Amino acid sequence: MWSTMQDFPLTITTIMRFAGRVFGESEVITWTGDGAPRRQDWTRLGERAARLAGALRGLGVDGDQRVATFMWNNAEHLEAYLAVPSMGAVLHTLNLRLFPDQLVYIANHAEDRVVIADGSLIPLLAPVLPRMKTVRHVIVVGEGDTAPLAEAGKELHSYEELLAAAPAGFDWPEIDERSAAAMCYTSGTTGNPKGVVYSHRSAYLHSMAAATGNALALDATDRVLPVVPMFHANAWGLPYAALMAGSSLVMPDRFLQAEPLVKLIETERPTIAGAVPTIWADVLRHTREHGSDLSSLRLVPCGGSAVPESLMRGFDEIGVKIVQAWGMTETSPLATVAHPPVGAGDADAWRARISQGRILAGLEMRIVGDGDVVLPHDGEAVGEVQIRGPWITAAYHLDEDPARFHDGWLRTGDVGTLSPDGYLVLTDRAKDVIKSGGEWISSVELENRLMAHPDVLEAAVIGVPDDRWQERPLASVVVRDGATVTADLLKDFLTGLIPKWQLPERWTFIEEVPKTSVGKFSKKTIRQWYADGELEIIRVE
Repeated sequence: MWSTMQDFPLTITTIMRFAGRVFGESEVITWTGDGAPRRQDWTRLGERAARLAGALRGLGVDGDQRVATFMWNNAEHLEAYLAVPSMGAVLHTLNLRLFPDQLVYIANHAEDRVVIADGSLIPLLAPVLPRMKTVRHVIVVGEGDTAPLAEAGKELHSYEELLAAAPAGFDWPEIDERSAAAMCYTSGTTGNPKGVVYSHRSAYLHSMAAATGNALALDATDRVLPVVPMFHANAWGLPYAALMAGSSLVMPDRFLQAEPLVKLIETERPTIAGAVPTIWADVLRHTREHGSDLSSLRLVPCGGSAVPESLMRGFDEIGVKIVQAWGMTETSPLATVAHPPVGAGDADAWRARISQGRILAGLEMRIVGDGDVVLPHDGEAVGEVQIRGPWITAAYHLDEDPARFHDGWLRTGDVGTLSPDGYLVLTDRAKDVIKSGGEWISSVELENRLMAHPDVLEAAVIGVPDDRWQERPLASVVVRDGATVTADLLKDFLTGLIPKWQLPERWTFIEEVPKTSVGKFSKKTIRQWYADGELEIIRVE
């Protein structure tokens, strides 16, 4: 027996139309740093998205070509979030924090046709643009010297001039909800970054889940501040979820330091704000020093790396609740949220809050041990976390990578436990990647770069706790006999080979890297040495 229900497409176009028609008075507010933010209601947002779609059509975007963004969180980026998927193209948010070679790789791998770039980011884009082989057009938003872009042989356009010349309306096509809407690349923790392609359907369902009471409980009275960049798994899905719920959006643009963020919060009074722990640690320090007013915030979703209990308690003291969430690019990303169970006492509530949380409705999670044995959800059995559901990727773009997928489940690479009432606690990582301030650092890449030095025989890198960044790399180095190498020299050697923020501050020199029985580096042993204080640590800032 079939249902009698209509088969109505779940698309970003549907979200866009709903937001403009029902909540046209809601706003997107872009911070300018001088206390005079730019404001735009959603009726105008939809009109400008239509003009952008028309402009892109005029540049030859007539199918599922990839349109990249190289932008901050602002109104123009939100316009691209709506226009590009709704016209049938695919939005590809470029991570401006990636090392240049990785940036070039993902633009070529995705076959980006157009790049919409913020004028302030031209110095970052210009050096890599000539190597972006498939890019034909660059659209510059705002002010900026475009001369450095001219040598790349691409057609340059002004965003505002294109919109002004475009038709006022756009004939939005009917789109298959399972077709590609947007794509993000992982941070390349091992090897090259991998592309995750979100469908219209997955984005729609993820937005619904994010708006539910067990997640963020969004409605039209909320004002959502996505501090998390819009190139990080679509800003954790916050823009689309806010549009679906009618919640106004407050965009920080490039002003991501504690002082301007606090000023933004005090001025625009957002109720929800999402960012990694490092950002909130800085905001808390600034608030304590200056007596800032963050009272408008009813909830602060925090993720990207483990949220310290001390940070949560610090915000509790000023009346702001941080809730920990967990996910990854492959999970769109929201998968679990750590709200305490109903009726929990203080101790049980804190056990829940410092966990990664409970899985959202629509997803399923399991813990798997050796031999793919599914382990019990008893809070004690430890295994790899695997997950499945309608907003979980089943493959990578042009890269099947079967080792990451098994029997319809995504192997997350995280290791942890599941309690009988569904709380996930991560205990380790299956791969030795380092998560610093919400960004991934590949220990393997650091090791390979170090061992490329002629006087380095071996190098092993682990993550160690850090008060500011939660985790930072510690490089353990074995020097060739007769060679004289210092930590300063090795840091200088790495400079220019990897992004500056990935450079280790902690170094130690050892006689030999410990090995496992099969000859692999035993990083567990190095971690124990560090914990026991057996390593002489050299700090190079």
